[in-house]
Amino acid sequence: MSGTLRSGQVAAAAGVHVQTLRYYERRGLLPAPARSNGGHRLYGEDAVTALRVIKAAQRLGFTLAEVADLLAAGRRRRGGTAAGLGDRAAAKLAEVDARIADLTTVRTALAAAVEAGCDDLAACASSPRCPLPFPAPAPDR
Repeated sequence: MSGTLRSGQVAAAAGVHVQTLRYYERRGLLPAPARSNGGHRLYGEDAVTALRVIKAAQRLGFTLAEVADLLAAGRRRRGGTAAGLGDRAAAKLAEVDARIADLTTVRTALAAAVEAGCDDLAACASSPRCPLPFPAPAPDR
């Protein structure tokens, strides 16, 4: 790849749809591209890299808003300020650990329900053998 690329070429090289490319432009994740005399969008090769970075960050669990913040922080950091990926990755790691703990609890309850032979949710809820974490009834007032 050299020089400028059109939308379809950039999207194909980054493994995204052209609509995704335009959506990221509208969200401000990618700068507006130059235009050809015929009005076609023209991108530099750095657009492919930017798209790959965005998709990688999403796979790591960052939302598009968080990706936008990371990209902006990266641009500011090149100027000498702002917290970058390290702090944000540590925060995301804590979120992932909390989700893993929650999912482990759910998995344990579901495995217990399978082991107990729970076939009917309502019948299981009224059984003292039911391992599912049904909330206690609210006290009468």
